[in-house]
Amino acid sequence: MNQDADPTTDARETAERMAQVQACLATVVDPELDESVTELGFVTLIELAGDGGVRIGFRLPTYWCAANFAFLMADDMSRAVQSLPWVTQVQVRLDDHMYAEAINQGVAQGRGFQATFGAAAEGDLETLRRTFLLKAFQRRQEALLQHLIDAGHEPVALAALNISALQQLALSAADKGLVDRYLARRGLVGGGDLAFVDTEGQAIAAADLLAHLREARRVGINAEFNGALCRGLLAVRDRAQGQQPIHIVRREGLCRS
Repeated sequence: MNQDADPTTDARETAERMAQVQACLATVVDPELDESVTELGFVTLIELAGDGGVRIGFRLPTYWCAANFAFLMADDMSRAVQSLPWVTQVQVRLDDHMYAEAINQGVAQGRGFQATFGAAAEGDLETLRRTFLLKAFQRRQEALLQHLIDAGHEPVALAALNISALQQLALSAADKGLVDRYLARRGLVGGGDLAFVDTEGQAIAAADLLAHLREARRVGINAEFNGALCRGLLAVRDRAQGQQPIHIVRREGLCRS
């Protein structure tokens, strides 16, 4: 230990690094629910080592949560935290899961889902990732469109709106959060500069906008049901094991990519 080190400076640096790790983890979402793993209460441990190492522990609502979802979250956590310039090593540990050992080893060794599970792996993980990103795009689009319609915007105007015009609408800070959240997924589907397109990047006719909105709402209702179920199962598990997830306050701009 450096005897000349200033404990106050060390504590400040540790706190800042912890905030950066927390911010990175807050960007990782459950692929099915499109909600942050920190907001869902999945993260149970964050430890920092003096050499730039980071240990992360997480737990899912049930012992038998889908292996591909669990692997995606573990891999995304590792990648997000590794983006920090001072991080030298990331160890992500999934606990209390039927495939925890295989997933932990696969992520630690940098192997993909199929390499980890071999013939037991069903489908390509990147295809699965895109499928759920598209569902997240639909949910976010539905939330924003419904909000704008409720605020008095006409379907004809919304169908013709471009991305720049959407960003320039006079909205409250909370409403702008809906726009920012939607635009974070908008680039996934292409389709030029139109603000609202379908999952194929095709323009939505004004006459079809409300029907499109109803279809997108079905995706959201299913995800909301699953989210409520996951939170309930996790709460029961926490009480049974006497554990609590880490409470993380989101701080924007600290996770560098």
